[in-house]
Amino acid sequence: MDRSVRSHDSMIQRQDDCGTMKKINSRKSAQAKAPREVGIGLVGAGFMGRIHANAWRQAPLFFNLKSPPTLTAVASGHAKESNEFAAKWGVSKASPSWERLIKDPKVALVDVCVPNYLHAAVSIAALKAGKHVACEKPLANTITQARDMALAALGAKKGVRTFVWFNYRRCPAVSLMRELIHQGRLGRIRHIRAQYLQDWGRASTPHSWRFDGALAGSGAHGDLNAHIVDMARFVTGDEIDQVCGAMEAQFIQERAAVTASSKNLGLGAQKSKRGAQQQASTVDDAFLFLARMHNGAVASFEASRMATGNKNANRMEVNGEFGSVKFDFERMNELQWWDDTLPAREQGWSRILCTDPSHPYAGHFWPPGHVLGYEHAFISMAADICAVLAGGEPEQPLADFVDAYRTQQVLEAAIISAREQCWIRTDTI
Repeated sequence: MDRSVRSHDSMIQRQDDCGTMKKINSRKSAQAKAPREVGIGLVGAGFMGRIHANAWRQAPLFFNLKSPPTLTAVASGHAKESNEFAAKWGVSKASPSWERLIKDPKVALVDVCVPNYLHAAVSIAALKAGKHVACEKPLANTITQARDMALAALGAKKGVRTFVWFNYRRCPAVSLMRELIHQGRLGRIRHIRAQYLQDWGRASTPHSWRFDGALAGSGAHGDLNAHIVDMARFVTGDEIDQVCGAMEAQFIQERAAVTASSKNLGLGAQKSKRGAQQQASTVDDAFLFLARMHNGAVASFEASRMATGNKNANRMEVNGEFGSVKFDFERMNELQWWDDTLPAREQGWSRILCTDPSHPYAGHFWPPGHVLGYEHAFISMAADICAVLAGGEPEQPLADFVDAYRTQQVLEAAIISAREQCWIRTDTI
């Protein structure tokens, strides 16, 4: 073969090599730009497990996420339940235990959706394993467990994050309430009036872990007051310094044990392990207390599971020197607004329908006037968590274990105030 042919063949080879390298580099570039998924390990396959699974699945469909979540594993107390949950909700696999789930290298975030008494054990183990943790509220059964969780979060490996599912922060109306207050539209805050009323805990409701103090910690107080205490702190940016005038009430001493033939079991109902006809209820059914905020406002909080006619009445009213705002979750897409700077002849409560793209989170979902539901707050929170894990910022502040511990201090102060009938400073807890 003459030199010109060899030169020509050599040139073709170099061109081929160059083309191959371009393809390889192109693939590498595509791989580098591919979103880094966050493997989610769900611990719990009950009511909240379903809510969270839906949120993780839906978040990438409504939000542009650099690190989208993927449902990697689920573990519950029963193998059959875990397997059925995994098949229904598109989870990659069912783990035999939460301990095994935490060790799974594909799980980056452990989502804790189990009864309150397990929050501390699961969360602390996950943090020690270097996993991010998202935990349901209340943070823990006791103030000691909550403190241990907060300390574990502070001592976790660098870059490990914690989150607590105070989902009502992500209702567009609640976030708008916060924005109006932080913009100074209400002026100095004077009153906070909060209620969380339900009626599902009526006498006919069978026993469940939620009525067992050893498993739940408390009743309406930890379950419901936790939400409205967090909401008050969130919307005002203020802290609760003192608690007084607390009252806890238990109306039901025993509840029907759940048997294999029981129907309409209700929220969190569990079968009796001892075959008993009745089981003791050892938590409060209602809890009320007063509080003073750090910046001088006064506040009241009321929670009940026996407020007949109220299904999920999470309500808050904030009064300031220039105006007031009101929210009721049973009308979750609305914020009531009073502008006291208007002439008297023009003053009155107005309704803001919080579905405009300019309202927090609303622009990620439907056109204006197409209202959101309970699940959308969880979807928005899942998206905010993923944004943080990708190095970004949430649309609204997220509660971590240290933040949730401050709410737990308030709840504990209220319990002490109720039982000792005295004022309690939250910073002494």
